[in-house]
Amino acid sequence: MITAALSRRAEQLGAEGAAFVTATVVHVQRPASVEPGNVALVLADGTIEGFVGGVCSEHSVRAYALQALQSGQAVLLRILPFSEHGEGSPSAPVAAEDGAVVVQNPCLSGGVIEVFLEPVLPAPRVLVVGDTPTAEAVLLIGAQLGLDAVRVKGEGLDLRPGDLALVVAAHGRDELHTLRRGLEAGLPYVGLVASPKRGTGVLAELRGDGVSEEQIARIDVPAGLDIGARTPAEIALSILAKIVAVRREERAASAADPARSSVVAGAGASNPAPLAVDPICGMTVAAVPSTPQLIYGGETVYFCCEGCKSKFEASHEHAGT
Repeated sequence: MITAALSRRAEQLGAEGAAFVTATVVHVQRPASVEPGNVALVLADGTIEGFVGGVCSEHSVRAYALQALQSGQAVLLRILPFSEHGEGSPSAPVAAEDGAVVVQNPCLSGGVIEVFLEPVLPAPRVLVVGDTPTAEAVLLIGAQLGLDAVRVKGEGLDLRPGDLALVVAAHGRDELHTLRRGLEAGLPYVGLVASPKRGTGVLAELRGDGVSEEQIARIDVPAGLDIGARTPAEIALSILAKIVAVRREERAASAADPARSSVVAGAGASNPAPLAVDPICGMTVAAVPSTPQLIYGGETVYFCCEGCKSKFEASHEHAGT
């Protein structure tokens, strides 16, 4: 079970808007040093707080926890000793299916460990500008959709990494400046609540201020899907439906291209670290600063432990440090 200290730490991370993974040991086949119910937190930089096994098990947990952060999906990780499946490379999963992955661990001491990896991602912020009934409805319904819908002022707009959307429903107050800020920040969704006629006028003013056609094309105006909405609640529903669609598209794109993952992961979750393969033992490790490494041939080489690093240095006379 999770300890009181680790539970407090998880609460602290949540309050800070940080993304992390809860790693819970759910099954152990002896010999193994870990117990069922042991819990650790894996932070977005690869730091592990808590205990889920020895160094070798930690590398597998870290590597696949960071992948879970990227995908946003929980995964059951089954770590087997390499000998159980005979010859072959442990650098890739020996089996994978929806929600589960099985990996070989060349230095596991004969046991089997199953760890449930559950990503905890802060709700992405939807910034709402305006005191109109539509703005109020976006704030109310957005919270029910698991979004962090917050009212902000156009002046001094506080944008953060991981922000998902900007909805300007201010009826002409400080719209141009606010829209430009949202576009410059690269928010996935920027919407303006306005009639088609007024919206066309706002876009014309932005063109006159030097905003490119490419940027202007990113503004959703009138904001939301065309569902024939009339009331503030219906308009808010159409806007939030569009935002949800954009969020899902961004997540799908990030799965194919990790460089885009910072938005969908939510505030506090920078791009998850890529994976690397230890050239000595073949273990998959996370390419993070805490992983043993050295520079060789102008490239960074990562290792599961200092022992593999030393073996590499001994066999490569010109390896850097």
